[in-house]
Amino acid sequence: MATKKQALTKDKIVSMYMNDTLENNEKPKSVFHFTKTHKLSESEFYSLFGTLEGVEKEIFTMFITKTLELLAQNKEYETYDMKSKMLSFYFTFFEMLSANRSYVVLSLKDSKNPLKNVKQLSDLRIHFKTFVSTIISDEYRIKLDKLQDIQEKALQESAWFQLMMTLKFWMDDSSASFEKTDIFIEKSVNASFELMNTAPLESLIDFGKFLFKEKIQHN
Repeated sequence: MATKKQALTKDKIVSMYMNDTLENNEKPKSVFHFTKTHKLSESEFYSLFGTLEGVEKEIFTMFITKTLELLAQNKEYETYDMKSKMLSFYFTFFEMLSANRSYVVLSLKDSKNPLKNVKQLSDLRIHFKTFVSTIISDEYRIKLDKLQDIQEKALQESAWFQLMMTLKFWMDDSSASFEKTDIFIEKSVNASFELMNTAPLESLIDFGKFLFKEKIQHN
């Protein structure tokens, strides 16, 4: 009796793509070559992804999705404060990346600055900014007051920039078990939250007004 062909899924496409990238030391060149290698029809591929770039985006989306799933499994996680939730995210996310380090480094090798891989990491950026929004405490939201929307977006963008700087550090880290990255994470997250607590929103607004007036006067 002929065996029934298993249904193609996004997970299977992702696994094939990552294996091809690692085994050939480069990304698949085209949908045609990718599907031919795995004896798939192009229509099967296009039923799940529109482009190979879409597969790359999905891989990084899976990394953060799995990270958030693991955090949710920890019953104590919801009792953590903002900083502890952020640290938990970082350590879990970079454990995920470390388990797939060969692919991540090869995938981003064209540019050692992750910020230049905006297209490839665009979906990761969306999911991460959503995560940042979910951990902002009520206490901090009260501080934001009427400028909440503007300030919250600024916080999301600064958190994204910090994540990319950590990613770059991790890619260059040659220490055993990436111990230096762990230290970098702890110090950078602690520093960012100390800055949030010691720089009241009103002071930042006053400083911004001062800079604006100085610029006008000098022009």
